[in-house]
Amino acid sequence: MPRVAVDIARWVPLTLCAGVVLLLWLSPRLFDASPAFVRAGILVGLTIVAWATGFLAESITTLLFFVLAAVFKIAKPAVIFSGFESPAWWLVLGGAITSIAVERTTLARRLAAFLFRRLTASYRSSLTAVALTALGLAFVMPSSTARVMLLMPIVLALADRLGLAPGRPGRAGLAMTAAIVSTLPAATILPANLSGLVLLGGADAIYGIKISYGSYLLLHFPILGVLKTLLLIEIIYRLFPEPKQLNPMPVEPAAPMSRDERVVAAVLTISLVLFMTDVVHGISLAWISVGAAIACLLAAIGSLSAKSLSEMNVGMLVHVAGILSIGAVIADTGLGSAISGKLLSLSGMVPGHDVINLALIAAIFSVIGLFTTVISLAVVLVPLAGDFAAASGLPVLTVLHLQVVVTSAVFFPYQNFLIVIAMQYGDIRLKDGVRFCLVQAALTVLILFPLNYAWWSFLGYLP
Repeated sequence: MPRVAVDIARWVPLTLCAGVVLLLWLSPRLFDASPAFVRAGILVGLTIVAWATGFLAESITTLLFFVLAAVFKIAKPAVIFSGFESPAWWLVLGGAITSIAVERTTLARRLAAFLFRRLTASYRSSLTAVALTALGLAFVMPSSTARVMLLMPIVLALADRLGLAPGRPGRAGLAMTAAIVSTLPAATILPANLSGLVLLGGADAIYGIKISYGSYLLLHFPILGVLKTLLLIEIIYRLFPEPKQLNPMPVEPAAPMSRDERVVAAVLTISLVLFMTDVVHGISLAWISVGAAIACLLAAIGSLSAKSLSEMNVGMLVHVAGILSIGAVIADTGLGSAISGKLLSLSGMVPGHDVINLALIAAIFSVIGLFTTVISLAVVLVPLAGDFAAASGLPVLTVLHLQVVVTSAVFFPYQNFLIVIAMQYGDIRLKDGVRFCLVQAALTVLILFPLNYAWWSFLGYLP
């Protein structure tokens, strides 16, 4: 490429950033609405486009979002930077530190050998084993973030054992399987994810509707849990193909555990017990995760030094905080309600056309999910479920449960920060992550949505 072209290309991002600043400054004069509302819409829209296209590094885009939102006072600082206060972010931070300890002490390889000791050299069987492990953990661990952070070093150790070095498609496939199954199919298990808990609490507090564990599982798990898991395995097998023959390392007799391994194993065991019994003791999962990380860092008992903190992927942590914060900004500025209200008025819904109305509501929820991200979707939509129910003639409970169906189809990685984490650990390029999300979303809509409708009809759930 000619030197002039290279020099121009270097200035393009800076020029566009300057244009965004100018647009935010002029926007109150161009649009008839409150400055904060207009600027929120512009900044959120441009941030999402940048995340989805990878125009800038995700962490740089996120930092720009934070700075511009604060400078133009789009929301209060507590809202703009709420991602750093979110329990999910602290879960990721604690899990990242603990993952370093698990990997450095070789405990990850020991756990991988224990959990997946019966695996053959088949790539498909390895994907299936990881998927079933992730889905099984969802029944006992209430946090999808904790599950992903626990599984990731173990799954990467499995990849090493199978001869899948960094850069191999199979390694990326295993990492993606661990994260995506821990997130999407696991959402069909009521206490296994945050959005389900928001749905549960909002349905009771706002509408007086009590959702039981069994009814929730029956409605969603057979199609969006079991069949979704099988579909994801097949998609990952084809989109992250492993053309080379796997060369698994021979299983050697396990050596005695070192002191550091015993310490980290004890920390993980105690953390797992606390995760599973949070209803009893009431300690936030975030502080359990951070406490485990501190235990690994303490010189007297831990296996890491304070210098190990420099090994964390700070860019990933910043990006996760931005994904969490953008939903809070949308909710605080009323942008989510405005978008859903406008889409509802444009939909032209008429009571009595149940199939069409279900499809329209699902489409509207999907569009809103592009802005709010999955983790904040329930926060925005639960209070609006009554409006959608009145417009469509569908029961409020049906509209509430439809949110679970919609979150099963994630179109871009930024919509769920756990997919971003999987991409970081698995060295997955953005274009490959986007391709995977688009394919699985399209197949979910075309195959699983109709099956889910038939299942709900069979159960007599739909009017």
